[in-house]
Amino acid sequence: MCAIAGYLQNRSSRQSEEILFEMIGRLRHRGPDGSGAFFDRGVALGHARLSIIDPQGGAQPLASEDGSLWIVYAGEAFNYLELREELRRRGYRFATTTDTEVVLYLYQEYGPAALEKINGQFALAIWNRRSEELFLARDRLGIRPLYYTRSNGRFLFASEIKALMADPDVPRRLDPDALAQVFTFWTTLPSRTAFRGICELPPGHFMTLRGAALRVRRWWHLPCPPIEERWGGTFEEAREELSALLTDAVRVRLRADVPVGSYLSGGLDSSIVSVLAADAAPGRLRTFSVGFEESALDESSSQMEMAEQLGAEHSRLLVTNEAMREHFVDAVLHCERPIARTAPVPLFLLSEMVRRSGYKVVLSGEGADEVFGGYNIFKEAKIRDFWAREPGSRSRPLLLQRLYPYIFQNHERGWAFVQRFFAVSPRDRDDPLLSHRIRWQSGARRLAFLSDEARAALGEDPLAALSDLLPTGFGAWGPFERAQWLEMTIFLCEYLLASQGDRVAMAHSVEARHPFLDVRIVEFAARLPPHWKMRALSEKRILREAFRPLLPPRVAQRPKHPYRAPVREIFFPEKPGSLLQHLLSVDALRDAGLFHPDRTTHLVRKLSCERGASIGEGDAMALSVIASAQSLHYAFVKNSLRPVCIERPERIVRIDGDQRRSAPPPPSRVAAGEHHG
Repeated sequence: MCAIAGYLQNRSSRQSEEILFEMIGRLRHRGPDGSGAFFDRGVALGHARLSIIDPQGGAQPLASEDGSLWIVYAGEAFNYLELREELRRRGYRFATTTDTEVVLYLYQEYGPAALEKINGQFALAIWNRRSEELFLARDRLGIRPLYYTRSNGRFLFASEIKALMADPDVPRRLDPDALAQVFTFWTTLPSRTAFRGICELPPGHFMTLRGAALRVRRWWHLPCPPIEERWGGTFEEAREELSALLTDAVRVRLRADVPVGSYLSGGLDSSIVSVLAADAAPGRLRTFSVGFEESALDESSSQMEMAEQLGAEHSRLLVTNEAMREHFVDAVLHCERPIARTAPVPLFLLSEMVRRSGYKVVLSGEGADEVFGGYNIFKEAKIRDFWAREPGSRSRPLLLQRLYPYIFQNHERGWAFVQRFFAVSPRDRDDPLLSHRIRWQSGARRLAFLSDEARAALGEDPLAALSDLLPTGFGAWGPFERAQWLEMTIFLCEYLLASQGDRVAMAHSVEARHPFLDVRIVEFAARLPPHWKMRALSEKRILREAFRPLLPPRVAQRPKHPYRAPVREIFFPEKPGSLLQHLLSVDALRDAGLFHPDRTTHLVRKLSCERGASIGEGDAMALSVIASAQSLHYAFVKNSLRPVCIERPERIVRIDGDQRRSAPPPPSRVAAGEHHG
């Protein structure tokens, strides 16, 4: 995996090479193995390389044989070997063994339709010198990030927001509408970021820019096939197909010229991936896991059982509350978004251990819960739909006790809570957002923590903004399909793959690969009947049945254990003089102007005084959002990031007219602005 950056400006404007150099420098944690820059008639392309395939021959920016196309690429096309053979048969010649060159010639041959041929995770930019058009694209599910903005006549793009801010003209301001969306959905909706004026190219979209004309188009949709296009075979045939597809998805994700390890949480999904990797990978598999000093959150026994069965060389990182407290702000600044849970912090620390162990690539079980229906929210939606068919029933809502047994510790009080919080009527079944509406309405109540000024600046209702994004015919889908689309589009693509995937892994130059998000598996699973994924309230039925013979019985039968990390314990007791204590102080809250000082202070006091008592999830999430947003304001808006010196790229190509000039980097070093990494 790598990082890309660049800009396109009016040809009459002065070429701002130092801005590109600083953009690349701010991304070197994503690509420490090499760097390059390209300049041509107002366009600049930059690259920071993490060498995984063809370490000696994959320098970027990379040109087509005739020099008409130039690419910077961050990602992997896992089927690149097969695609390269297809292109060779069409007469293409290759100078490297990288997937980057394959992607470039795919685009030369097919244009934007080339994206549909790639099975991978990527963000890319291609400059066409003949048409003077810049082409940007992002993978189907948004595994790799790509941000952009316009500033003072210049269009800029980069793998991370901090690189865009290398241009001093880019405004630095957190967006109250974005904060409202984070409180509601845990994340911003597609294309919006936490910063006003800075956008993210949505998953499955491409963009073209010619002069001042910018066009964004969708090239892939999350599928929900009509009945006549669903799976037509038996359950047993589907089970065998899934087994073959996932086995191959793991196999192609082991393609690398460096060792590939695997995350092992102890749950079903990562155990399946690790078993398949151990079978396909040469030598002894290396696995990595995270544990907690909080016993209720720790899964070490399951991790060790699975590692022993695999015969893996296993490394476990025990993450203490103190370590999470110390690195919370660091993780947030790499996520570049407010985080509704502290779960990214342990994964940030785990990726550091992976890199210290000599690994650049790990496999992950991420995505299985969304693709095969593994979360309680799918079960909850099923129960509420069942209840809505007979709203007067007293037995049907009691099924919620299987999901949330703590509610019914006092039966009468629990019954009253269920009626107040979960109650449905027959007409609610037609609500396209039924599966998630309760949680989102609860999240919207946390908007009260916004300052009066921020609330006055709100321009749109978060739920109304989401309704505008729903696909045509969404309301006619089944309840399970609607819940899956919402969970994948919002939680997976906009939150999980960023905050707990790419950003915390690439903070330490580690590439995470997700076999369950192979396009073949996502599209295959969409064709399956919902009851093959969730039977009654048993999740991921077909996945368990397909791989049960390969797993220890305790792992194969284990119910979903949500990944959680401590919240209150990392904020309290407060460490005198700590950055977190400062960020949550009344003075810092007033200075930022984002959150209501009195209400936030009351929340802090409430949580700090309730040690030993259970903490409500809403309060915990509010605290995490506030602390992380304050961290972003302190670092990006107040520009209080640590300064570094940024080296010029190792390879610089300048084109004057039709003449290409390659220059070695000068020995001098460029003093950067402010940078964290």
